[in-house]
Amino acid sequence: MTTEEILFETEAAMEKSLEFLLREFSGVRTGKASPTLVENIDVEAYGTSMKLKQLALITTPEPRLLLIQPFDASVTKDIEKALKESKIGITPAVEGKLIRLRIPELSEERRKDLVKTVRQMAEEARVRVRANRRSGIDEVKKLEKDGEINEDTRRGLEHEIQELTNRFVKNIDSHTESKESDIMKV
Repeated sequence: MTTEEILFETEAAMEKSLEFLLREFSGVRTGKASPTLVENIDVEAYGTSMKLKQLALITTPEPRLLLIQPFDASVTKDIEKALKESKIGITPAVEGKLIRLRIPELSEERRKDLVKTVRQMAEEARVRVRANRRSGIDEVKKLEKDGEINEDTRRGLEHEIQELTNRFVKNIDSHTESKESDIMKV
């Protein structure tokens, strides 16, 4: 493996860690209706697990209402069950083929709980990024041990990997602050 490949793979792994965090953040409720709140919920339908967005049209006709219209009426019960079992904490109201999700106002206590959850998710993402850093540095040390690079090159690469780590951690922190302010906004 070349030094460029190590840097590229390390950065790609850190990017995936950040993308995963942003997907997790999209599922955290902020008090206003957003299709991203439910679109990635797994639904057992047709004998397999599918994402809700593959089974239904999700719209927001009002700021505090999500309307879910299954493409096939036969999966309405499956979608309702998945919504009830999900972590969003909102009971779906089924009206024929339509499913309505009224987004309640968040209490101050619930907002604080959500902020704690967001901070925990962010810390897990930082840990994943640091694990990616460790893997990259281990690869660089292996190259030095095999005689493919010298000590100065290793130090330079370790510095570059640390710079990547700092950049991604800073990015995680800014997304976390943004999500926290969204949650605390009344």
